[in-house]
Parts: sequence; structure tokens; C-alpha cells
Amino acid sequence: MKVKPTPLHKAVIFELEPIEDQRGFFARTFCKKTLAEQGLNFDVVQTNVAFNRHRNTLRGMHFQRPPYSEDKIVSCISGALYDVIIDLNSQSPTFGQWFGVTLTAENRLSLYVPKGFAHGYLTLSEDTTISYMVSQYYTSSHESGVRWDDKAFQIQWPEREGLIISLKDQNWNDFKDSIGSIFSSEGD
Repeated sequence: MKVKPTPLHKAVIFELEPIEDQRGFFARTFCKKTLAEQGLNFDVVQTNVAFNRHRNTLRGMHFQRPPYSEDKIVSCISGALYDVIIDLNSQSPTFGQWFGVTLTAENRLSLYVPKGFAHGYLTLSEDTTISYMVSQYYTSSHESGVRWDDKAFQIQWPEREGLIISLKDQNWNDFKDSIGSIFSSEGD
């Protein structure tokens, strides 16, 4: 697998390097050694799948507060999504900036989301399935988020009308009204 940088500090994209023949292909989707060579320490403790029936389903922007902050590796198994991350690490050179990438079953890209980043996505097709590995167990007492349309970040979503969003995601506070600087340093 190839590791490609993003504009955000420590966030990267993984691109598969398939070995193909008449049967199809084989490709590595995760390699702890490859991540370590990039300075990324990722221990998988849980793998999750989210199925979305409808196009324009928006989930996010989620994170877990310290000490249960988590790294994630997000992949699209079927369909397509626009995946977005926001760097909330106050000591990071890219603090407050966002990045988005289209993940599809066809392009086989994955996004590495470091600790201290908010994460969310918008489905671009019906029947979209996302798989993500996480480095920390889900801890409901430390679950948090910021609004998907928070003016502090100016995220350029591909669609803004007719979105399907849970009440919980609609009711996250704006960043300036919440904790402000949620993560005091990278990796918290």
C-alpha cells in the first residue's frame, strides 16, 4: 500500500497496490510496519461498519475526548462518500483546518484520521458501506462533536440541501461555543 500525505498534519491517504491476475487482485489494506515507517503508531482495538441506505446521509463531525481519543482508518466498501476531517489539536500547525476526500469502492482509497481530529462523511450514492478501524474502544462518556456546518471551518460539502442527519448530529455545538480547543496537543 502507498501512503500519500494530505494538507493536514499527520493525516494520510492509503492507496492500494493490487497484484492482479485473471481471478482478480490481492492487496494489503493495513500494515503496522508501513505505518510505523511513516511515524504512525496504530493499534487496532475495534473495527466498525456503517451502512447508509440513502444518498446525502451526513454523519459527523465526531471525535472522542481525551483520554479516549482515537486514530481511525476509514474505507468505503460499497458506494461512495465524501470523507471530511478537521484538525482540532491546538498545538498542530494545521489546527482548525479541514480536508475532504472522496472514497469509493472503485478507487479503494482509505483515510488515516489521527487522534484529535473530528471526522464525518456525506454519502454520494445509495447503499454506501463504510468500514473503519479504530485505536480506542468506543467510550460514550467521552463522545463529542462539532457541527457539520460550523462557520469556523467553512467545510465545502458537495451537497447541502436535502441532507439526512440525525438529531444528535444536528445538535452539536458550534466550535466557538463548545470547549474551543478540545485537544491541547497532538495525540491527546
